[in-house]
Amino acid sequence: MNAPSTSLQSVCDRAFADISEARKSFTPRLIPHEVGTITSVATGIANVSGLPGAGFEEVLRFPGDVYGIAFNVDPDEIGVVLLGDYWQLHAGDEVQRRGHVMDVPVGDELIGRVVNPLGRPLDGNGPVNTSGRLPIERPAAPIMDRAPVTVPLQTGLTVIDALIPIGLGQRELILGDRQTGKTAIAVDTILNQRGKNLLCVYCAIGQRASAVAKTVANLREKGAMDYTIVVVAEGNDPPGLTYIAPYAATSIAEHFMEAGRDVLIVYDDLTQHARAYRELSLLLRRPPGREAFPGDIFFIHSRLLERATHLSDERGGGSLTALPIIETEAQDIAAYIPTNLISITDGQIYLSPSLFELGVLPAVDVGKSVSRVGGKAQRAAYRAVAGDLKLAYAQFEELETFARFGARLDEGTRKNIEHGRRIRACLKQPEFAPVSVPAQIAVLLALTTGLFDPVPLDRMPEAEHAVQEAAANTPAEVGARFDTAAKLNDEDRKTILEIARKALAPFQPKPEAKKKS
Repeated sequence: MNAPSTSLQSVCDRAFADISEARKSFTPRLIPHEVGTITSVATGIANVSGLPGAGFEEVLRFPGDVYGIAFNVDPDEIGVVLLGDYWQLHAGDEVQRRGHVMDVPVGDELIGRVVNPLGRPLDGNGPVNTSGRLPIERPAAPIMDRAPVTVPLQTGLTVIDALIPIGLGQRELILGDRQTGKTAIAVDTILNQRGKNLLCVYCAIGQRASAVAKTVANLREKGAMDYTIVVVAEGNDPPGLTYIAPYAATSIAEHFMEAGRDVLIVYDDLTQHARAYRELSLLLRRPPGREAFPGDIFFIHSRLLERATHLSDERGGGSLTALPIIETEAQDIAAYIPTNLISITDGQIYLSPSLFELGVLPAVDVGKSVSRVGGKAQRAAYRAVAGDLKLAYAQFEELETFARFGARLDEGTRKNIEHGRRIRACLKQPEFAPVSVPAQIAVLLALTTGLFDPVPLDRMPEAEHAVQEAAANTPAEVGARFDTAAKLNDEDRKTILEIARKALAPFQPKPEAKKKS
């Protein structure tokens, strides 16, 4: 009788051991998580209750795969900025925590693509399969990890490269009234980076879809999309997407900067960004300040632009150069948002509507434009040939204004005005036609030495083009010194001037035949 009971006992022991083992390896299917409820929905924002553990800037998920960012974290309620089609949301819908802050995909797979601030493709070329992600809000590099701005960023625009130079790691503001060519300057700068191992990120903030499509088409036509990433928040997108667009674009750019690459980022434009933030802040009932902007409007732009820098060699030596764009109203550069950005950036390029109407393109007002850093990064060859150009041009503009009153001018003043008109003619440049460094230096040297003065004003575009083409024949040893810190010696200047003289020979006025006595 004992044998069967012993075997039954052993079976029971084995079964108990198996159950114990199974209980140890069992993972409960029911994982507790917080679920909130929408209490109200407005244009681009929602108020949510029931998420006591949610933190500031945490991502929340709404029905219909709509995401939002926790913005106002109050004891009883959370104000959320929505990042999708919010009109399908209703009070009472469930909200889930995602457990992380807002991030964006980063990597080489983005190069040549057009994406929205969430990293979703807009160009119809399939999904973007990147290997990494970065938060859109990141601290700027500490001051001890930064290197001085010493390397120039060539825009291909003579008026900027010669008179308002920009360096890698600089933040140069582009501002001016509507339709004065701000975007054209930024696009020309991107086009000029072809073959220079510099990556570009173009961030369109609140622009019309047709304007963005035109810009992307120009970049694609000129082959610039091979080294460009376009981040787009269109004008009809929710204000939350417009708000996060520049931060997402900066994180994408920082990924390449931290890998040791040089990156150029264009914010087009931060006026729309400020307006989107004002709209969100007023809807979330944050206290309004000057011009109804919230009190931290300066902070949202300063923490964005502080991320642009030139890293030290210990951090890889990469750089992020920022070209923020701001739209002024009635040439008022002393308005609230323009003055904020002027105080944050390292200089500004001001575009004048009056110059634009006169056909002086790009319409850069040299007197109101300044680069506080780039002069130290400017090539020695430029400083040698363009050192006195800005002063001569400013004097010409004053004399030209004075001459309009019909005053009688002496011969010296008349010569200065004629010379100034040729400076202005040489600083004109058509869109999408960047000029190489040797061509710029040849034109500027010919200009400062007076070789263009005898050329008739109506033939100046042809004469300048002839000098630019002739500059391609500059000896290799002379051209090599253009890209170094070495100054041009007397022999170099003679060589360049001789090339310019030969190119300008057909444009010299023929001497009048002497009258027979």
